[in-house]
Amino acid sequence: MVTTRTAAPSGARQLALNVLLQVQAGAYADVALHRTLSQTKLSESDRAFATELVYGTVRRQRTLDALIDQLGTRPADKQPPVLRLVLHLGLYQLRYLTAVPDSAAVNTSVDLAKANGLDKLSGVVNGLLRQYIRQSEQDTDPLRLPDQPAIALGIRHSYPDWLIELWLDQLGAAETDRLCQWFNQVPAIDLRVNRQQTTVEAVKTAFAAADIAIEPIPGVPWGLRLVNHQGALTNLPGYEAGWWSVQDASAQLVGLLLDPQPGETVLDVCAAPGGKATQMAEIVGEGGQVWACDRAPSRLKKITANANRLGLTNLHTHAGDSTDLTQFHHQADRVLVDAPCSGLGTLHRHADARWRQTPDSITTLAELQSALLSEAARCIKPGGTLVYATCTLHPAENEAVIEAFCRAHPTWQVQPPAPGFGDGLEVAPAGWVRVWPHRQSMDGFFMVRLQQA
Repeated sequence: MVTTRTAAPSGARQLALNVLLQVQAGAYADVALHRTLSQTKLSESDRAFATELVYGTVRRQRTLDALIDQLGTRPADKQPPVLRLVLHLGLYQLRYLTAVPDSAAVNTSVDLAKANGLDKLSGVVNGLLRQYIRQSEQDTDPLRLPDQPAIALGIRHSYPDWLIELWLDQLGAAETDRLCQWFNQVPAIDLRVNRQQTTVEAVKTAFAAADIAIEPIPGVPWGLRLVNHQGALTNLPGYEAGWWSVQDASAQLVGLLLDPQPGETVLDVCAAPGGKATQMAEIVGEGGQVWACDRAPSRLKKITANANRLGLTNLHTHAGDSTDLTQFHHQADRVLVDAPCSGLGTLHRHADARWRQTPDSITTLAELQSALLSEAARCIKPGGTLVYATCTLHPAENEAVIEAFCRAHPTWQVQPPAPGFGDGLEVAPAGWVRVWPHRQSMDGFFMVRLQQA
């Protein structure tokens, strides 16, 4: 996907380079960007431009490296680290940002190289970027792809080969191409209306009065999607009053699949950052209660702060290891295991996740997920409901975990969602739901409801 932005002063580019150097040293892209932006006085437009440069170059780094390999005299992994990142930034602007003039992309990249101690190599930057422009003007894509389908897709869309091969096995070539493109988009922003404070119609009216475009989300009755919004979300109508929370549509569906009822006790065993816990607290009302569990007290504080903003007094927190929830055994009507996972359904939101996960990390996560699910089952009252969910698309973290659980706990069975759940979502014959982002235009998710026979 090509993104349109206007050219911005070099301050945004320097900030982006500073963040990319932190990412290269092991920092998470979103954490490094947030920290660096908090220390700057750039304008809103420059901040937005820097954000796009950071996330865009991190996402596209395999493609950008391939261009350096093909256009340069030295391969990308043999370039000095700062030079490699300056070239990434320049090539990203030339290839993906149509509103940045070619001359601006080249000249600011040369200036960036000089400003960061690369005076003697600034000619390399100028020559490589201008070579890209010359080849592009000949109606030839400078990016040359190999004959192997999986490697070609990985280079074109910038993903590791193992992930492309996984999707090819699941989807085939055409849909894998679509999925790759979808994950390289800027993510949508979805809101969940707080039914304890207002109505969907009231929020729509308030946004319309402020001339802010918003649209309903099919199959998600309390969800609304912002349309091409820019700027701080805290400035939107109803934020301070607790009218809504930010929560992707597919995440909202998880709470709807659990289907808590007014007055019930619900346990969310892996609650942070708290979107689903607050959603369930809104549903069960003042007569019910929700327990939000997490290992990190600092993350629980954020849940409490959000609950306070939403006016929810029925949400409680518990700090501890959710593989040992003895005090909650047989206490909850419904339990949610929104398990820690590889996040392969949210690659558009987490730019560096595609480079951090490996087949080995998937195996380790699956072991933890199985332990969490088994412990969660002990927390449910007789006849209660258990929902397991992940924001990944890897079968080892999804179907395989559920199949192993059901073999080890033969009294538990998958309970398919009610007909019409999610307005056309695909329900597997076995009863679980998988959300494919390129089909449903929402985060990738797996979710399944279980009950004891």
